[in-house]
Formats: sequence, structure tokens, C-alpha cells
Amino acid sequence: MSFLIRVQLPDTPGTLGAVATALGTVGADILSVDVVERSGGLAIDDLVVEIPSGRLPDALITAAESVDGVEVDAVRPYAGVLDTHRELELVEEIAAKPASGLEILAEGVPRIIRAGWAVVVEYAEAGALRLASSSAAPETPITDLPWLPLERATILDAEEAWVPETWKELGTELAATPLGKPGKALLVARPGGPNFRAAEVARLAHFAGIVAVVLDS
Repeated sequence: MSFLIRVQLPDTPGTLGAVATALGTVGADILSVDVVERSGGLAIDDLVVEIPSGRLPDALITAAESVDGVEVDAVRPYAGVLDTHRELELVEEIAAKPASGLEILAEGVPRIIRAGWAVVVEYAEAGALRLASSSAAPETPITDLPWLPLERATILDAEEAWVPETWKELGTELAATPLGKPGKALLVARPGGPNFRAAEVARLAHFAGIVAVVLDS
């Protein structure tokens, strides 16, 4: 089974190697690594690891945190490996089929931001409109989005009243970014976490800006 494990570790030479060695002691095979954020002497890394059948993911936490200064933010099942260059492929796909651009965006963005699902919403006087959804997005109606219009990409408070109870029960983390104009936004979600980092939100905003230009939104 493959898991995405997010770790916070000292940004010093050899620390990531020590984590890799520790994970190896529990039979974990690292498939890919992505540096999410670096600041203040710390790094946030996402690792996709494969563990033998029957091995509990808790073993990954114990192994990683056996290295001094390392903390595990989250562990969750993950299909595939990290592909930090998929943005260009997705933009090309959207440009080739602009009539289906929003649907392609909603389906593709979770793989880039490593989220569970995404929806494109638009502000209207009668209430929020859902313009497109990824296949994994819940069908729960979204009728009230008080944060729209949205001026800049942001992490949303997942405990606010507008958030459906089913999302809250799953511990869903939320982030959103304008899509060409403040009244239209891309909402991405991570049921069960981990939290969105500032660098990830900036990346989401940059990508949404490119797509908005392609779609002339």
C-alpha cells in the first residue's frame, strides 16, 4: 500500500536521509519526495512511501519521529506518486479543450495540490453556483459561501457555519483561490488533512491565474 506522509524536519544536511533510513527499518520504500515549504530552519516535506501488506501506517509515524527534531503532520493513503510537473500538462489539456476547461481543472487540480477533491464555484445573488466538480467531490449542496467574492487565495476556516457537517466530521481542510475574477473561485479540500501550507496556497493561486488567462475567465 502507498501512503503520503507529511513530515516537519530540521532543514539540515542529512536529516532527510536519516528519515529515509528510519522508514526503511519498517519496510517502507520511498517512491518520491516533494519539498512543500522551507522557512525558519525547518522544512515541510511530502513523501510517498510504499509499505508491505499488513503493515500498519502507524509504523511510519513511529519510525519517522525516531529521528531527532522530526514531527509527522499527517499520514494518509495515496494513489500514485508525486508529480510536481503536472501543471504544464494540465494547462495544455485545458487549452486544447476550453469548452470543458472548468471540468478538466476541477478533476486535475487535486493531483497537483494533493487534495481529495475540488469544485469551481461562482457567486450569484440567488446563492452559490457550482460550475464544475471533480469526480470525488461530495454531492452536498453548497448554497452559502460567505467568503465570496474572494480577492486572494486563502486558507478557509473549516469550522465555520457554512461548512456542511459531513465535511466537518471528516476533518476536511479547505483552501480557495479566485479564478480570474473575485466572484468565481476554485475550492480545494483535504478530508482528514493535512493542513494547507502557505506555499501550497501560493502555488494554487499561481496555477489558477494561469488557467484563468487560458480560459479568458
